[in-house]
Amino acid sequence: MLRQLMRLLTSLWRPFGGRGGDAAGGGGGGDGATGREGRDGLLWYRDLGRCAGGEFSMAVVQANQVLEDQSQIESGPFGTFIGVYDGHGGPDAARYVCDHLFSRFREISSGPQGVTSDGIRRAFLATEESFITLVSQLWNTQPDIATTGCCCLVGVICQRTLYVANLGDSRAVLGKKVGNTGEIAAISLSSDHNANVEAVRQELKAHHPNDPEIVVLKHGVWRIKGIIQVSRSIGDAYMKYAQYNREPINSKFRIPEPMNMPILTANPSITTHHLQPSDSFLIFASDGLWEHLSDQKAVEIVHSHPRAGSAKRLIKAALHEAARKREMRYSDLKRIDKKVRRHFHDDITVIVIFLNHDLMVKGSTQGPQLSVRSALDH
Repeated sequence: MLRQLMRLLTSLWRPFGGRGGDAAGGGGGGDGATGREGRDGLLWYRDLGRCAGGEFSMAVVQANQVLEDQSQIESGPFGTFIGVYDGHGGPDAARYVCDHLFSRFREISSGPQGVTSDGIRRAFLATEESFITLVSQLWNTQPDIATTGCCCLVGVICQRTLYVANLGDSRAVLGKKVGNTGEIAAISLSSDHNANVEAVRQELKAHHPNDPEIVVLKHGVWRIKGIIQVSRSIGDAYMKYAQYNREPINSKFRIPEPMNMPILTANPSITTHHLQPSDSFLIFASDGLWEHLSDQKAVEIVHSHPRAGSAKRLIKAALHEAARKREMRYSDLKRIDKKVRRHFHDDITVIVIFLNHDLMVKGSTQGPQLSVRSALDH
């Protein structure tokens, strides 16, 4: 019942805009503000559109039986809001975040203080609180919702300040011009909250000094309590509250030791960056992209090609690399259907923002108002 209701609500947010020819090169873009929408098998994309921060390219490829990634771009007088939500354990948490996080942000940022790091943090925590309330309401009829969660990567461009908030291991990368050399440098704007990162393991051990198995190495991969890799998320109630870590959830999620405090957190890491004229573009992507492409390789691909189709191009580069690792042709990988495809790569979401500094100087009210959400499923 919940999935049907969320699917109905989500359908109201489907992307809008017509179809038409690509807009290539550095200027101009697509069909109106939203750009041209298209599909290529399990790949959905918008080649180029306009937003208050400049122009954008957007794409997602499905690998799971049900697409677990969600994403959105919202643009208006406040600036531009970019969200990439990488779900796990099912699509429910990612869909919920895509339905509610931006509205929480708008409620808070419409106050006298405007857009602030604290306001973005409050929006994250309010969304977490309301999702956990939903878990509680559905516990007797749909307990598996307690084992769904979502990595959340959000960027907010307000005038000439960029805020990046992150839970989990999606990543934001800046493409920065290197003087007058014509070269581009990759600048990481977020940190991965993944147990395979030494600093994250140390953080977990510091917060749980009496638990020698807070992180466990299984089959060459570090996992928290031997179960999950990410240390921060929205949802994953079973790793935060003892009342949800019990039957009837699947035994693989149950922890035998008493849970005296939350193991995961929904408190995001937030950075601010004052945008400079040499800052060319931003890449926001779920970890499925970064499993196959380095930060530098990704910015070079964007920099060396026309703007139109940049997000789609990055996904295809990642798929080519996934195929190469399995010693198969890209054309053969494309023929593999969803669910089986998950053995070769994850769902991958990419949003590229091409920064228009003149537009940002004039003020956000000069840019188009926009609300675009990636395809719900294929």
